[in-house]
Amino acid sequence: MQAELLVEVTRGGEVESVHLGHIAVVNTAGELVDGRGAPGLPAYPRSAAKMIQALPLVRSGAAADRSLGSEQLALACASHNGALIHTRPVARWLAALDLGEADLRCGPQMPDDRPAREGLIKSDEPPCQMHNNCSGKHAGFLTLCAHLGAGPEYHELDHPVQQAAHDAWEDICDEATSGHGIDGCSAPNFRSSVTAMARAMAKFATAQEGTAEAQLRDAMMAHPELVAGEGRACTELMRAARGKAVVKTGAEGYFTAMLPGQGLGIALKVADGTTRAAECAMAALLVKYGVLERDDPAVLKRWGPLLNRRKIEVGEVRPAF
Repeated sequence: MQAELLVEVTRGGEVESVHLGHIAVVNTAGELVDGRGAPGLPAYPRSAAKMIQALPLVRSGAAADRSLGSEQLALACASHNGALIHTRPVARWLAALDLGEADLRCGPQMPDDRPAREGLIKSDEPPCQMHNNCSGKHAGFLTLCAHLGAGPEYHELDHPVQQAAHDAWEDICDEATSGHGIDGCSAPNFRSSVTAMARAMAKFATAQEGTAEAQLRDAMMAHPELVAGEGRACTELMRAARGKAVVKTGAEGYFTAMLPGQGLGIALKVADGTTRAAECAMAALLVKYGVLERDDPAVLKRWGPLLNRRKIEVGEVRPAF
């Protein structure tokens, strides 16, 4: 089966652009209960799988040994904006490990947070690795690395940290990975079917209190501002959901969600890699499954009127399913 139409963009009452893709919704039994396109399609979930990459941090006992709190667990799953609320706790986390910014392997990134970005521009200072949206994930990798007594190149595929991430990935997805690619932060990203990712999200959604899955899920739910940042879809949708959903975006049009109340996991991949389409489709799914109302501002921002620079409505971005 080929990709199906997921999102339409209109102008002047006509469809101007379309976005195709794939959706999988899986229940607690691991069954596909809703799907579009080719849910069995292998794809890279990118940052939408960060909570899976963080599983060994908790399962190994490293998080408990270092007394990591829910804020740090949320940052381990984050694609953050590089604001002070993100970089300061990462810096403290690294210091507690007797490490510093140079020990990260994620690379520098100009922060998406406007005050942080403008502060760097005004001071004529370059961004550092703690500004990288994945710096919390990498602080988690370094914590596990120290727990295992492993070498400093924790981002390499054959390193014990990444081998643990791979094993956790296959375990929670109930599917062998079909290769790997290198993510923007230099860590391996494993290729799995959209259905397998939805199956993993269903396991997170239904995890019992105290398990690694539940600790990471609950940390993301408790700290949506750390998972992404102000103005971002993940933060705004989770705030609006009020504990009914945990969502996580990934590059190239990937999005995952856990719906604890329904025991459902969701994964979607937009074929052309467009963020606006992934956000629209995820907002539509949250409405479809009763997590959010159609007129919620967090939904309307992703699925609703298209305004020009004079704030005149000229069309709309809308789900096509």
